[in-house]
Amino acid sequence: MAVRSVKELEVYKKSYTLAMRIFEISRRFPIEERYALTTQIRRSSRSVANNLREAWAKRRFEAHFISKLTDCDGEANETDTSLDFALDCEYINTTQHKELTSLNDEVCKMLGSMINTPHPFLRR
Repeated sequence: MAVRSVKELEVYKKSYTLAMRIFEISRRFPIEERYALTTQIRRSSRSVANNLREAWAKRRFEAHFISKLTDCDGEANETDTSLDFALDCEYINTTQHKELTSLNDEVCKMLGSMINTPHPFLRR
């Protein structure tokens, strides 16, 4: 059965779940981080799912599709760095860091696979 919606893709589901987990956990970040790390990590994690939606909409054009997936990958890597900062600043514990970075790594691997082999996802 063909995928009809980006919401059916495992990479989308995982990226959305990650963004929601980050939102929940970042609620406990210090108030002084509101316009810094809190905002940044929420935006970058949400941007992965948002850019996946854009990539899906542009799948008629391989170059556009890959470009948006590359944007997703960049945002996922930015999220990973922010998770490291959150750990080192002691806003999250090592268990939370491991959980979130592990999920983020899964998303990055899936994105890499899609970037390297876009044809199954392209609209003909």
